[in-house]
Amino acid sequence: MMWTTPKELKAQLARLWERGELLRDGVTGNNRFPLRLAVKGPASADITERFDAVRVWATELANTSPLRLEWQEVRHRVQGLQRIPSGGWIDSMDDALGWLGRRREWNRFSSLVEMTRLQNPSLLPWLEKRPLQALELEEEWPRLLAVVEWVRRHPRPAIYLRQVDLPGVHSKFVERHRTVLAELLDLGLLADAVDTAKTGVAQFAARYGFLDKPARIRFRILDPSIHAVAGTSCPDVTLDAGSFSHLAIEVRRVFITENETNFLALPNIPGAIAIFGSGYGWGALAQARWLERCAIHYWGDIDTHGFAILDQLRHHFGHVESFLMDRASLDAHVAFWGREEKPQRGDLHRLTQEELRLYDDLRDNRIREGLRLEQEHLSFGWVRERIDQLLQQD
Repeated sequence: MMWTTPKELKAQLARLWERGELLRDGVTGNNRFPLRLAVKGPASADITERFDAVRVWATELANTSPLRLEWQEVRHRVQGLQRIPSGGWIDSMDDALGWLGRRREWNRFSSLVEMTRLQNPSLLPWLEKRPLQALELEEEWPRLLAVVEWVRRHPRPAIYLRQVDLPGVHSKFVERHRTVLAELLDLGLLADAVDTAKTGVAQFAARYGFLDKPARIRFRILDPSIHAVAGTSCPDVTLDAGSFSHLAIEVRRVFITENETNFLALPNIPGAIAIFGSGYGWGALAQARWLERCAIHYWGDIDTHGFAILDQLRHHFGHVESFLMDRASLDAHVAFWGREEKPQRGDLHRLTQEELRLYDDLRDNRIREGLRLEQEHLSFGWVRERIDQLLQQD
């Protein structure tokens, strides 16, 4: 039987709740009631062949509270004039909430709306957009409002989140709710209090003018004659990006590698340092403009993302050369070929012709589908030989 049942009518109404539409009305003041629900009833043949079943169906709908039925008169050649349900109506929000068993949630959400309307009405659009999430955050909502109000009163405070002094609010609370707070702060702050160039959860502090822990750069001295730390030969050092940008050491050559073992295993090389790379994102390293005076060799995986990272690094240092990211290195290590699960598909515009040919071969699966060679699989003899070739060019 394809006729609409009370359960299906209730499901139509429930979908409005599940999409947040009913709660949204509590913010906007929209009144969608009386609300018509679609009813699919029997055809003429059903009235002829299943008249008793039709009567039972119509009676069941008529006895469903709080449903108010819309009736259609049908003149049937056998059964005569019949009244058949053609639609269902819910007359009020209270009827809808009662049928769905959602009065308690409605009251809780209404309290959140009233609290927000009194304390910071600029945040009401967030409640309208995310009413179900607001219910989940009911317990935290007063503290979220308090954080927004504090930042509104102290725009771009230039302190650490740990220093925000609010009852019940600590840095972990802010960190846990950064995504929600970012949306609320964007609504609640003046435009000049938000640095829109800083995006994403990782840049939350910078976006709203808080201090953040500095980015750090790890490097190794590869030349024993370079004295970066008194009394230590070839130290492994980590500095904040600002300090690294002012580093005053005699360096002619820089190797950047994404693999820590390779970073640690690189041999002594005259006038050189190694930097432990950070994948996508070179903003911290870009502060060190003294690197422009050095030969820079980037050693990444031979896969599409490796070339994409190289391309991004060249945005900051256009003279970077790839190292061990060539077809010869790939072909010499067939036994270690692996698979790249989610290849990069975009066009890259900062690669050399040779790099671009290999990138296109990998991206377009011309050699093998999803081919990659991770940098740690290159034999160390092969690495030493390439380093020697570089040094012979000096």
